[in-house]
Amino acid sequence: MSGEARQIWRSKLTFAYLDEPPFCFPCAGSQPSGCDVELAQIILAAIGVRDVQFVLATFADLLPGLTSGRWTMTTGMFVTPDRRRIVEFSRPIWALPDGFLVRKGNPRRLVSYAAVARDGTARLGIVRGQVQWDAALSAGVPVGRILVYETQDEAAAAVLRGEVDAYASVAMAHRGYIERLAVNTLACIDLGKDDPAKQPTPAFGAFPLGFSNDGLRDLVDQGLAAFLGSKDHRNLMQGYGFSDSEIDRVID
Repeated sequence: MSGEARQIWRSKLTFAYLDEPPFCFPCAGSQPSGCDVELAQIILAAIGVRDVQFVLATFADLLPGLTSGRWTMTTGMFVTPDRRRIVEFSRPIWALPDGFLVRKGNPRRLVSYAAVARDGTARLGIVRGQVQWDAALSAGVPVGRILVYETQDEAAAAVLRGEVDAYASVAMAHRGYIERLAVNTLACIDLGKDDPAKQPTPAFGAFPLGFSNDGLRDLVDQGLAAFLGSKDHRNLMQGYGFSDSEIDRVID
C-alpha cells in the first residue's frame, strides 16, 4: 500500500476535544470553538485535510483514545516524558503557567502548591490525568488532600460547594471558565503572583497525535511553523485572551 493510500486522515480526521474554554468548548448546534479548535482547523485545512470530525471527550480519555485509534489528534495538552512514550506531539502551540480556581476572596489564602501543603486541612481539586497532580505531590500536598474529578465543570462545582478549597489547572483555563459562565463567586489565582521568585515556569503544550499517523505530525509541524507568529495567528489568540508575550513564547 502506498504512503498516500495509508494517509486516510487526508479524507477524514477525527479530533477529540474537551469542554475547557478558552482552548475548546462545544457550541449549540454547530462545530466546537476555542483557540485550539480554530488553530487545528486552520492548520489541517492548510495541509489538505478535507473533513474534520470533532468528538467531545474527557481529559482522561484523550490519550487512550489516540492509542486505541478512536481519534487521530486531540486538543493541546502539556508535553511530558511519560506522555511522549505513548503518543507523538506537534511543536508547541502555547506555553502557560498554572493557577488556582478558588472562591471569591480566596478565603484560605492559597497562592501556591506549597501554601496548600502548609495548610493542614486545605483540599485541592485536580482533573484526572492532568500534570497538576504531579506538581501538587512535588510540593508536598498529601494524596489524601487531593480530590480527583473527571471534568473542569465537576472540579469548579466542587470549589463552589466547598468540597475543595482550590482547583489546580492552567490559569488561562480558569479565566476562560469564569468569563464564559459569568461566575462572580469564583476567582483565578495566578500562582506565585505575590512572589515573582516563586512564579512557576510556563510549561509547553502541543497537539498529541498517535504514533501511526503516516506523516501527519510532520505536516502539522510545517503548517504551524508557517502560521505561528503571523498576524492571523496573533488575532486568533488575542481573541481568546492571550497577550503578545504569551504568544511570543512559542514562536521561536
